[in-house]
Amino acid sequence: MKVEEFDFDLKEEYIAQTPLEQRDHSRLLVLDRKTGEIEHRHFTDILEYLNEGDTLVLNDSKVLPARLIGMKEDTQATIEVLLLKNVENDVWETLVKPARRVKKGTMVTFGNGELKARCIEELEEGIRKFEFLYDGIFYEILDHLGTMPLPPYIHEKLKDQNRYQTVYAKQVGSAAAPTAGLHFTEELLDKIKKKGVHIAYITLHVGLGTFRPVKVDTVEEHHMHQEYYCMTKEVAELLNETKTKGHRIISVGTTSTRTLETIMGKYHTFKACSGWTDIFIYPGYKWKAIDGLITNFHLPKSTLIMLVSSFAGKEKVLNAYQEAIKHKYRFFSFGDSMFIK
Repeated sequence: MKVEEFDFDLKEEYIAQTPLEQRDHSRLLVLDRKTGEIEHRHFTDILEYLNEGDTLVLNDSKVLPARLIGMKEDTQATIEVLLLKNVENDVWETLVKPARRVKKGTMVTFGNGELKARCIEELEEGIRKFEFLYDGIFYEILDHLGTMPLPPYIHEKLKDQNRYQTVYAKQVGSAAAPTAGLHFTEELLDKIKKKGVHIAYITLHVGLGTFRPVKVDTVEEHHMHQEYYCMTKEVAELLNETKTKGHRIISVGTTSTRTLETIMGKYHTFKACSGWTDIFIYPGYKWKAIDGLITNFHLPKSTLIMLVSSFAGKEKVLNAYQEAIKHKYRFFSFGDSMFIK
């Protein structure tokens, strides 16, 4: 399957550079994956599409202020380090720019020396393993020195760092936000609960896959990087009960989706577990876990549009994207939303 099949033209003016003032005021395109029928709504209308007994699954991962700007100790050259994955203790897998300047043994200093990092391993594609050296609490130092790692297509500075977090973000560890959840407010979540819809939280820490474009010609050649996930016993029991009673599991975002499909694919049921997943979902995949999907509008030729195309059909999805462009929807991380039912 050719990667080019998932391409579409999008003018830069449609890429949302800043979040809306009110989270749930974004627009909502509703796509019926059976008929291809499209409705144009607003995100607060999502309440109409959720039924009593359904379970809405949200990713509660919290974004680290994971982008650090430092200097090489020997040459004073500027080095950008993006934290991707905590390997163990103070050892992190990172994405480095310019990577050619960072070899094994390179020391990088951040701030006034309150944080230092020693490169202990060189990996491919600009990835380096660093051991961080500091006094105090690492995450407090990171809050002080780091910034939110916004995607490269966002050029505006974010005025409020919390707008790149969901209102339910809890488990620290992501290098990017699970952006489908940015549209929810606490008030909207309360209304959803009052309607009799269950809300379940799982965790997937978003890693390099978000920043890594597909560079191969055929879909099957692409390799996904591993990301950490976790599901509790209570959530597993709720999801199994939802399935047993014939109700729907509605996933919020591709990260929640990949977690649910990973667990169901591995155990053929939902169960308390944690681990690493590199699941890559594209057309031809046999769906096991979800019945509906709330998601944003994704980049051309990305693994995310491939996942969505697998769920709803490539032609239906690309047609919906053309409708969204025609109606001037806002695209990507800070953009509008889509519900595939």
